[in-house]
Amino acid sequence: MINRTNYLKKATRKSAIVLISLLLPSFLPAKQPTDAQSAGRAGHDNKLGGGIDLSAPTGIKMAGNPAFPGWYADPEGIIYGDTFWIFPTLSLLHGEDRFIYKDDLSRKTDAINQEYNLQTHFDAFSSKDLVNWKKHSKILSIENVKWVKYALWAPSVINANNKYYLFFGGNDIQNNGQVGGIGVAIADAPEGPYKDALGKPLINKIVNGAQPIDQFVFRDDDGQYYIYYGGWGHCNVARLGNDLMSLATFDDGETFKEVTPEKYVEGPFMMKRNGKYYFMWSEGGWGGPDYSVAYAIADSPLGPFKRIGKILQQDPDVATGAGHHSVISIPGKDEHYIVYHRRPIGCSQANERQVCIDKMEFDSLGFIKPVKITLEGIAPVSIGSEAH
Repeated sequence: MINRTNYLKKATRKSAIVLISLLLPSFLPAKQPTDAQSAGRAGHDNKLGGGIDLSAPTGIKMAGNPAFPGWYADPEGIIYGDTFWIFPTLSLLHGEDRFIYKDDLSRKTDAINQEYNLQTHFDAFSSKDLVNWKKHSKILSIENVKWVKYALWAPSVINANNKYYLFFGGNDIQNNGQVGGIGVAIADAPEGPYKDALGKPLINKIVNGAQPIDQFVFRDDDGQYYIYYGGWGHCNVARLGNDLMSLATFDDGETFKEVTPEKYVEGPFMMKRNGKYYFMWSEGGWGGPDYSVAYAIADSPLGPFKRIGKILQQDPDVATGAGHHSVISIPGKDEHYIVYHRRPIGCSQANERQVCIDKMEFDSLGFIKPVKITLEGIAPVSIGSEAH
């Protein structure tokens, strides 16, 4: 079983160095990305203030990877109306955010890694074409979630009941005596502001060995909502109530069912295509180069999920640590884009992660083709009139 703690114990001294370096005039980690790595393309606006337009320069045909500047991870991509959205985890501070959130650089808590104290708010990004992105700052922060101190992770979002729901992990709990787990926030618009809906975690215990992190909410064709989640090599699924703020039981009376496939580590994702359930997850070490994505196909949202193989992994000539993904599917088309994080060449610190987008395709038998990770990214994409 792979535990984030194993990576973080090794990184304690290095993390302290990183925090010190962030306080220096350069305000960058020791191994900072080149302009091309940070911006994804020449001329990209590197400023990351609230509401700043991150549009690509006129004439650039491809998006470039990363999709937008900054250290972000665990991206959830979704379509709301005529707009693409990405909701990521803040991995490290970048640009002017190092000034805006400078107090977080010196904050101390009981987190097993003090870099988790930087991960105290979510930003979101919107686009009309998956190429030109606008940042929406601080859509949710620990100021709005009183039970979370740090490690605000892996947003999962969905629109229901004329509201926008954002599920999140908080506090990276290591045992059932700690306060934390998976919470839910609610807003009237995709960009928030989001407010804690319950005042406490929705899932607050380690069940079936699954640390309550890395949640993904899936709506099936019959209207049933499921929440898949879990770290430490175990994955659970539960039914959500119609209010999306409570858990329902299965027909056998159980609340949680373990659905862990072979080599699962964390980061579950579910999508449905042609009546089949495509369950995906991350495997390998989140802080290392071998982080990757694998998948299974099933006839039920409960599995069983038999591992087929990897679809996303590092390319030493492009980037390492490619994992924790989501998929954006264009309505009315068999057209799919994988949104994921990876680590630039020359960067080795665990939290040096950037959000990237590449094409994901299926073969004639319905299997997912291995994704080629790229520096050029994708061409502009139209949602079309089928979106709702």
